[in-house]
Amino acid sequence: MPAQSSPPRTDSRPGGRSARVRAAVHQAVKELLTDEAGDALTIPVIAARAGVHATTVYRRWGSVGELLADVATSRFSGDVVVPDTGSLREDLERYAYDLAKDLSDPDTLALVRAIVGTGGEGAGVCRMERQRQLEAIIEREQGRGNQVPTIERAIEALLAPLYYRAVFTDQALSPEWARTLVSHLLPR
Repeated sequence: MPAQSSPPRTDSRPGGRSARVRAAVHQAVKELLTDEAGDALTIPVIAARAGVHATTVYRRWGSVGELLADVATSRFSGDVVVPDTGSLREDLERYAYDLAKDLSDPDTLALVRAIVGTGGEGAGVCRMERQRQLEAIIEREQGRGNQVPTIERAIEALLAPLYYRAVFTDQALSPEWARTLVSHLLPR
């Protein structure tokens, strides 16, 4: 009987070892951010927590900053739903409230603070995803033929104070406070 040949291997193995390593390393980062002091976040510590060799982490991500950017991309993509109530004011109020709620989560806040602390591309990843969400709300309203603030003005009025308060202060991100940000952006 002729020997059976095995199917050809492909470079992409969804759910394979690469996916398991990525999941384990991401989980290790999240655990370390919530369990340990920020200075404990090093590649060797992350690798040990994930149960992989440090060279695997260095090879794939290169630095803690790049790893945090990957975790941020995974975490912040699509987690805040862009509301569509038919009213720009209501959409922005709901968006600001949802973002404030997300930033109040201790795990999210730990990741955001770590990203800001590294000063790497993770901050850009986080900012770009939030900016895209805000742009979607504003562009949709503009498509309805209504007057809208510029995206820059919306970022300055909504995202900047939300992130500043979350990252640099101990003040609560209450729904009422989030709504006041919208009233400053869209005075009646």
